[in-house]
Amino acid sequence: MSDQGRELGWDDEIQNDGDEKIILPPGEYPYTVLLCERARHNGSDKLPPCPVAKLSIKIDGGNLGSVVKSHRLFLHTKTEGLVCQFFRSIGARKHGERLRMNWNSVGNSRGRCKTFIREFEGKKYTEIKSFLDPVPEPTTAPEQEQKKGWSAGTF
Repeated sequence: MSDQGRELGWDDEIQNDGDEKIILPPGEYPYTVLLCERARHNGSDKLPPCPVAKLSIKIDGGNLGSVVKSHRLFLHTKTEGLVCQFFRSIGARKHGERLRMNWNSVGNSRGRCKTFIREFEGKKYTEIKSFLDPVPEPTTAPEQEQKKGWSAGTF
């Protein structure tokens, strides 16, 4: 089980400045869904009220380090393509396939994503631009059967 830490008391001493913020260069990275929570979007100018899946995603940057990001998937027909993209990425759906979303299976799922750097108020953040289809497993060609008894020039 991971170290979840402990709560701090109002009068406790503190010293941990936290980890240095890692900014991954834009690119394609593997990820793991750490947590999936159900919530509700109250509506905005761009999107009416709807359910929202609040994901905590760990993006693995290899030697560069890992970044944990919050990402929201809005469950609305306007954003259905993004939700389909996510389920394809974790291998739960193929292009064009109908799927009943199984949010209980999302935790600990793995996929690949494309990232970009967002700048806000002078600070840079790694953000998820899109979810990518799984990389197909390489297939090996069957070994060629050796022709028995036949060789060039024996006709």
